[in-house]
Amino acid sequence: MNQERLLQVILSPHISEKATIGMEKRNEYAFQVAPCANKSEIKDAIEYLFNTKVKSVRIVNVRAKKKMFKGIEGSRKGWKKAYITLFADQKLEMIGAQ
Repeated sequence: MNQERLLQVILSPHISEKATIGMEKRNEYAFQVAPCANKSEIKDAIEYLFNTKVKSVRIVNVRAKKKMFKGIEGSRKGWKKAYITLFADQKLEMIGAQ
């Protein structure tokens, strides 16, 4: 797989309460990924970008939420999230994550 594609797969780290607990207890990190990305592309991208070994990858499609504003119905965009589990001796430094 070419390097340009690997750089486009991972969009941003996803920091939430659930993701932080997973980081501390299970060595598991959450990322927002491209909607067309699959598990093998995500694994290759993480290993390339962070120089780590990935144990497993789980993917979740986050549905779009319906919202109302002054009686007008709209919706937020849906997105794709990946949970990456690393081996016990591996760590990721996520300084400056949004």
